[in-house]
Amino acid sequence: MKARHEGVLSMKILAIEFSSDHRSVAVLDGDNLLAEKTITEGRNTAAVQLIEETLTAAGTGRTDIECIAVGIGPGSYTGIRAAIALTQGWQLATDVKVRAVDSLEALALGLQNEGERGVITFAVDAARGEFYLTKFELKESGMENLEPTRLAKRDEFEALLESGQPVIGPSLAGKYPAVTEQFPSAEFVGRLAAKRAEFISASELEPVYLREVDFVKAPPLRVIPPV
Repeated sequence: MKARHEGVLSMKILAIEFSSDHRSVAVLDGDNLLAEKTITEGRNTAAVQLIEETLTAAGTGRTDIECIAVGIGPGSYTGIRAAIALTQGWQLATDVKVRAVDSLEALALGLQNEGERGVITFAVDAARGEFYLTKFELKESGMENLEPTRLAKRDEFEALLESGQPVIGPSLAGKYPAVTEQFPSAEFVGRLAAKRAEFISASELEPVYLREVDFVKAPPLRVIPPV
């Protein structure tokens, strides 16, 4: 593969971003966007159809794809798991390369590309009265992650809004009008992937999930004496 320009490899990338209700698929050649399609049907997304329509719009076949970039959240666990399952099946069939991309980093890059500047907190509803928060500084020269993604309680999140600091994220404005509604897109998942050299096995893909996994051990099977 030849370098398109410094830091970007020229390769056909299929990018999948299903972490919010605005689910999107994009096809890129390096950092050149060939096609992108977005639908807002959330968990009712016909994922395979969306991918096929985007490939067709890009004039690209399945066998042309060299890398799949997956937005791994934080966000809709169901949507992200669907994207991961599609990617795992694709890699089993074709041995395509895979890259994982943080969905909030992709959202930040999209806003930086649109001309947004300054220190911004990005937020996603994590349910159970908690929120995923991360902070980026968007600059002319790029962007810097000032605070890694973490979980915050509702009180902290509401205090952040009351402080007047800019907060951006998906599907929050209805309940919290101070939040600017924006959704991560597959285009910028793909653009981030195009700048990275590392690949992973699709079996290693996991959604961003910062809580400890809770489970209850099942009781032993009861021994029922014969009648």
